[in-house]
Amino acid sequence: MRYIPQLVFLLTTVPHLNHAVVPEPWMARLELGFKSVLDTEESRARRRTVLAHRRHQGPLLVQKCLYPEGEEICHTIVLHPPAGIAGGDVLELDVELGSGAHAALSTPSATRWYKANGRIARQDTRIVLKEGARLDWLPQENLFFNAAQAEVSITVDADEGAAAIGWDAVMLGREASGERFETGLVRLSCHFSRAGQSIWREQGNLQGADPLLTSPAGLAGMPIVATFWALGAVCTPSLAQSLAPLLPWSDQLRAGSTALPGGIVLVRIIGQQMEPVRALLERLWTGLRPTVLGVPAQPLRLWTS
Repeated sequence: MRYIPQLVFLLTTVPHLNHAVVPEPWMARLELGFKSVLDTEESRARRRTVLAHRRHQGPLLVQKCLYPEGEEICHTIVLHPPAGIAGGDVLELDVELGSGAHAALSTPSATRWYKANGRIARQDTRIVLKEGARLDWLPQENLFFNAAQAEVSITVDADEGAAAIGWDAVMLGREASGERFETGLVRLSCHFSRAGQSIWREQGNLQGADPLLTSPAGLAGMPIVATFWALGAVCTPSLAQSLAPLLPWSDQLRAGSTALPGGIVLVRIIGQQMEPVRALLERLWTGLRPTVLGVPAQPLRLWTS
């Protein structure tokens, strides 16, 4: 099992971000609550996950729920119609899965973070998993333009018996346009807990033109960094070790796995292009989903459209 210490987020000393108040920021908030209910239609009883609570403010909402895998798993696409986040915008997503519910959440496209012009943009995701709940958290990547200033956080609180698989991917600069991330700052935060008791907390900074972005001890000049995570009772060191055949190591794409106390498996990834990184994330998900969530892995319909 390879460990990649340089992929633990770059905890560097950086200038304090200017938290000046921006008049009338574009505030968007979405609350989603999923429940597992007993469906007795057609003279037979079966469990079904339904979106029982939905409330939104501003440009953050969901499309119609889909059931491509059957009634037990509710597929939901989170939409941000502007498709981009400007300096000063604030997005908040609160998701709760009730006991026994299973939901798969994704986004239709990459999220673009524009030049900040001195203003900070923020996205906060909070997820609560009740006993026996299962979650696939599969958003597409965050693309940070040069000079973006952003704070991105995710918090997951899982009761005993709950399990989840998820990922987050970041691209610094628009490589296709020859743009590099030379100024700006992205602050990333991740916190996992079990029934309110913290089991993993991580904070890091990705600062434009920081030498660690190009150093062999840092991101080795690769503009893409991603973290794949799995949470559950089966997420042990032996499971992390079993991923070794899936993990590449080259000057274009590198990955390493580890296991943390509390039932967490992490895979760190850095890459030169998004397509191979995304493909690796999907392979890890399809490989671990039957073990961690107890259901077969099927590509999302969104991915094949």
